Amino acid sequence: MRRGRCVRFRDIVFSFLLRFLPHPYICSHIVAENFQKEGTLDRLFNRLMGRLLKLGFAPGYMRLLEVRGRKSGKLFTTPVNLLEFQGRLILVAARGETAWARNARAAGRVTLRRGGNAQSLRVREIADADKPEIIKAFLDRFASQVQRFFEVQAGSPPDSFRAVASRTPVFELVADS
Repeated sequence: MRRGRCVRFRDIVFSFLLRFLPHPYICSHIVAENFQKEGTLDRLFNRLMGRLLKLGFAPGYMRLLEVRGRKSGKLFTTPVNLLEFQGRLILVAARGETAWARNARAAGRVTLRRGGNAQSLRVREIADADKPEIIKAFLDRFASQVQRFFEVQAGSPPDSFRAVASRTPVFELVADS
């Protein structure tokens, strides 16, 4: 019996360390290296934009992305900037391997909402070789919001985006036929 208590105590201590003292050796298996964590101000802004999007009041390029969690099965929502590129709808995860990007990849589909309108779409991940032009267009269009997530400056030539292409998930959204 005593041994069981020690194991529980050890688990409690370990979970405390993971939660409050993030360390690269401890947490590297939990958070992808190329993920930029959301700050407090970003979190508040995203909640506000999420509420505005539910009501239909937001810039025309924004949508509320809904995706099922790959482990929990819960429905998660986050506001996203939708890029129209060469007649295709594109989602770019500017922060890197975000939870929504991993969930979209696993689920294979997402729902975009704006006001009372909802559109269920399949996701198709774009190959790294095709990403530089798309990321350039995304950064040029939304530079004021996403420049801080990219070391390449808006307006740079597409070849300069090759380095960030492998760290930036990009999805094409395809309507069901």
